[in-house]
Order: sequence, then structure tokens, then C-alpha cells
Amino acid sequence: MESLRAFLRSLGKHRTFGPFVRLEAKAAALSPSDWLVVSALGAIMGLAAFAMLASVSTALTVEVPAHGGTYIEGVEGTPRFINPLLAISDTDRDLTALVFSGLLKANPDGSFAPDIAASYTESDDKRTYTFTLRSDAQFQDGTPVTADDVVFTVNAAQNPEMKSPRRPNWEGVEVAATDPHTVTFTLKAPYAPFLENMTLGILPSHIWKGVTAEEFPFNNFNTHPIGSGPFSVESVKQNGSGIPTEYHLRAFGNAIRPPFIDRFILKFYANTGALTDALNRGDVEAAHSLNPTNVNVSTVVNEAVFTRVFGVFFNQNQNALFADAALRGALSQAVDKEEIVSIVVSGYGSPIGGPLPPEGVASTTGDSLSKEGRIASARDTLTRAGWKLGTDGIFTKTVKKQTTRLAFSLATSNTPELKRAAELVAADWKSLGADVELKFFEQNDLNQEVIRPRKYDALLFGLVVGREPDLFAFWHSSQRIDPGLNIGLYANSDVDKKLEQARAESDPTRRRADTKSAADLIAKETAAVFLYAPHFVYLTPGSVHGIVLPSIETPSDRYMNVDEWYVKTERVWPFLTKNIFALFSI
Repeated sequence: MESLRAFLRSLGKHRTFGPFVRLEAKAAALSPSDWLVVSALGAIMGLAAFAMLASVSTALTVEVPAHGGTYIEGVEGTPRFINPLLAISDTDRDLTALVFSGLLKANPDGSFAPDIAASYTESDDKRTYTFTLRSDAQFQDGTPVTADDVVFTVNAAQNPEMKSPRRPNWEGVEVAATDPHTVTFTLKAPYAPFLENMTLGILPSHIWKGVTAEEFPFNNFNTHPIGSGPFSVESVKQNGSGIPTEYHLRAFGNAIRPPFIDRFILKFYANTGALTDALNRGDVEAAHSLNPTNVNVSTVVNEAVFTRVFGVFFNQNQNALFADAALRGALSQAVDKEEIVSIVVSGYGSPIGGPLPPEGVASTTGDSLSKEGRIASARDTLTRAGWKLGTDGIFTKTVKKQTTRLAFSLATSNTPELKRAAELVAADWKSLGADVELKFFEQNDLNQEVIRPRKYDALLFGLVVGREPDLFAFWHSSQRIDPGLNIGLYANSDVDKKLEQARAESDPTRRRADTKSAADLIAKETAAVFLYAPHFVYLTPGSVHGIVLPSIETPSDRYMNVDEWYVKTERVWPFLTKNIFALFSI
């Protein structure tokens, strides 16, 4: 004990070290001004050291997406059915894409990746698909996703009393659950695009199984949905009439693909003008399908191919004029497609020469001829085919003493875009020497009274060919009569054969080759006057990164990789990222 006390006393003794004594003496001799200089030098050295360390840290670390942030987007319209089986409007589909997930997820490059499914197999005869579900997949109320949920969703889609717009995709498909995590689909015949059906959002059967088809549209879960997607509904704002004005979504942490963005807010506006004003005021920071020239705030303009084509389709059954291939060719030659793109879609589109949209937004089929040159070339085509320009400026053709005047009507929707496009087309054809009568219809009247009964001479209309182009419904001869969509009443046995092959071909490269070959034949025969393919325009803030737009079939496709969008970032050491092996070439 005494030895311990001695040791402690020794520690308390004042000791000196030669160099420190000399430093202490010098420090004591410093004046206040000297201390100020020393302090300043020390601060500079400290800052320099900090800057050096920060520089080293920046050089040796990488910036990666971080969780957090809020994204506020404005959309036109009001949601009604946030339900993958009932969604009919763009706003319905937007929210459905954010809240629900399917067995597979479509990627921007056109491929499909497992989502709720862990894996799948395809039978040798291409008719049976077997999917194995992930064991950790769950709905936003914590309930596991099972094969029964998948079977319930598909059966509901197939129910004719449900009147689901997705029903045609599931006709003739048998679905069965072989165990809680395995489901099989059996087709009557091979159908290559079938995998796209697997992106259908899955409904929780424990919520919906007791709801009848008649009650389905009126259920509260259509506006306060439960899905298994990247975002869940946190709250809904409504106006005095109970109409939703905002949906506030929160990242679903247990999603198969949890997003980086923490909160996602959608605000709804009655029309394009109101949405543009909201963006200019800063009430929202993103919007799609607006003309960028009307926006006076800084945004990133994201463009993508819209998988739809607009053209003029001919009805030879109502007006025999259009059986003349030379006439159809001259009508196509006369149209200034570049002008239409410039005026109708403010340059955000591509002129086209066939039934497929361009492969990219930079693609163009424009020619170098002037408007006068096009008209002259088209007149020459007509003249060589036996047509003569009359004193009234209209072409006529006499066959077996029967004279036919180049006169016909052009019908289209009364929407501003299509109406303006029709006016431009008609003006070019009148300059050519045709007597064209324009007819405009409200959209519903156009569908029911004009298109379905095929009561038109020529029809300016748009076709949605899809991300995986399937021209069968629009150009196969079996689809000429309603409810088929072959509005050009086109028939060609070679095209039929190629379109049938494309539908049965499982190899994507060969399938696209068959489709392209059919499209080339259709274009060569000038089966229609193909005008333009609009671009999808998505205006977003510069603070949001990771947005990769695919080819857009419906506007909700912009959310295809929404789980990879991010606002926040952080710097981490390379070995903490997923790219460590690539970084060190392992």
C-alpha cells in the first residue's frame, strides 16, 4: 500500500523536458501581436490540412444516390380507379404504376426483370409459363404476396362482368396456383408478347375477394389502394366536392425495389393551361406533355419515342378512288410532314414513312424537297398515271368513258392537334389539285359513328403500336371489320403471314425482323399516308437524377425505373458500393 502511495506522489511531481522548457521560454517571451500572428498561421495551416483531407476524401470516395427528398409533379386530369384492372385514364395509370407491382418489371431497354417473381420458366412448346414468387414479397399492409393473389387478379381481369380494359390480354389463358409460391399460365397457342402481361399489378385477394364485380368500381380501395409497389398512399387531399386534388405517397421500405425518393406528390389540374401555370408558379416541379416553349422556369426536357403513329387511312369500300396506288403515292408525296411536325407538335416529333415509330427521337424521314417541289413531283406522279388537271384546278381521270374527279372527305377528331394536322394535310392536297372536304367529330362520335361502321373516305387518326411493336391488330386482313382495328381495310397475304410469324416468334430479334419486314411492305404500297410520330416530353427539375425514359406507350411508362430516381446523394468509400468488383477489375 505504501508503495502505491509513493508511485502516485511521483506522478504529481513537476518534471521538465529540455526541448519543451525552451519552447515554453520562447512562448512566454511572445508579445500579444506575436500571438496573433502565430494564431493566424495556425488557423491557415489547419484550414489547409482540412482542405487537403477533404480533397483526398473526394478523390478516394464516390458519390452515390441516398434516400430522402421529395418530388412534386403536376398532371392533367383526376384519378378515379387506382386499380390495375380498372385504370382507364392517364392519372389512374400513373398512380397504379407507383403503388402496384407485377410478377415482372419492364425495363427501359425493353427487357423484363423479375419483380414479385423470383424466376420463371417457359415450356418447349411456348405455351406454359411457370413463375416462382419471392418469399419476401409483401403488400403495403404487411400481408405476404402469394400465388392465390396472382390467380385472383387474373381471374378478375378475365371476368366479363368486371369490364376490365385488361381483359383482352387474358382471353384464352388458364392460370393456376400449384403451391403458395408457384403459379402457372397456359396459353392456347404461342404468343411471344405474353410476358408483357406479367407486368400487371397484383391485387391483394384478402381485401378484394369478397367484392362482387358490380361493387368493384365503387370500393374505397380504388382511391386508397394497397399494392406491393415502390410507393404507398400516405394521404389524399380533396376539394369541397370530394374530388382528389393531391396524392401524397411515401416510399414503401419493404418493396421489392424500394425507391430512393422518400415522398412522391402528385397534384391534379383540369387542363394543360392550368398545369402550365402551376409549373411556372413553382407549385409543382415536373409535368409531362407540355410545350416547353410555354414554360418560363428552368427544367430538364426529357424526350422519348411515343409508340404511336399518326396518318391518313383510306377506305376503298366507300370511295373507290383509293384503289389507285399511284393516287395514294401522290397524296403521300404532296404532304409537308416536316411542317406538320413543326406546327402541330412544336417540333417535338418525327416525320414517318411507315407504320412503325422511329427508333429514337433523333430519327427522321424528312426530305430536302421544298413545298413547291413536293407538289410538282406529286402532280407528275398523277399525270403519268393518267390523271389530268382541269381548268378548275382539280384532277380528273377518265377510264372507259367514265370520268372520276379527285374529290373526297377527310374525317378526324375535333381535338386541337388532329384538327390542325388535318387542315395542313388538306391544304397540301388542295394545292396538289384535290377537292377535299374536312369533317370534324367529337371523339366519342368519331369512334361510334365513323370508325366502327367504317363510314369515311379518308380518316386522320393515331395508332398505338406498343413498346414491343405488334402490327397485327392494325394491318392483318382479319381485323378489317369492327371490332378489328384495321381502319385502312388493308389486305395482303404476305403481310398477314409475316405478322402471324411475329406473334409466334419467341426470339426478340427475329420477331422484330418479321414486324419490320411487314412494315416495309405496308409502306411500299402506300397503304396509308403516314405523317408523324409525336415525342413524349417530360419536364423535370435539375435536382432529380436517374431518370431513364423508355419508349412510351402510355405516359405512366415514365415511371418504369422510378425506384432508381434520386434527389439526395452521399459520398462513400468504393468498397461500400455494389461496383467494387468492377472498380478493381475483379
